[in-house]
Amino acid sequence: MDIDPRVLRAAFGRFATGVAVVTTLAADGLPVGLTVNSFGSVSLDPPLVLWSLMRRSASLPAFLGAPRFAVNVLAADQQDISDRFASRAEDRFRSVGWAPGAGGVPLLAGCLARFECATHRSVEAGDHLVFLGHVERFEHRDGAPLLFFSSGYAALKPGTDAVGAAA
Repeated sequence: MDIDPRVLRAAFGRFATGVAVVTTLAADGLPVGLTVNSFGSVSLDPPLVLWSLMRRSASLPAFLGAPRFAVNVLAADQQDISDRFASRAEDRFRSVGWAPGAGGVPLLAGCLARFECATHRSVEAGDHLVFLGHVERFEHRDGAPLLFFSSGYAALKPGTDAVGAAA
């Protein structure tokens, strides 16, 4: 069976995901970050998370060489941050509130959750690399998540159990 990549991408898009910004420090000490919707939990014991990055990403060398990274899970009111870190902007951190976490890795302000991770390993997976991280520190708060569905942003509606579906 031939699979049309555009149709497959549309089918994948039917799975609603959260939106996160993964950050690290490059070898020169400059902060690096990018928007992902490929974040997930793997294990509680040991505490492991995963996310994936396209092989052709300009950020790949920084993450391959980094001993640590952070996953910053975005809140519904942080779409501008998602857009900024998904762009080709030279300085994605300009005008974005952040503080250094363990090893100096940037932690973005106002997120629903932040996971500070030691890089556990990366695994080749088609046109992506999957990064596994050992969670060393984390924090979270209540709030509405920034969601991605069908190639665009989405929101949970009050009184619903799914995007746009009545409870």
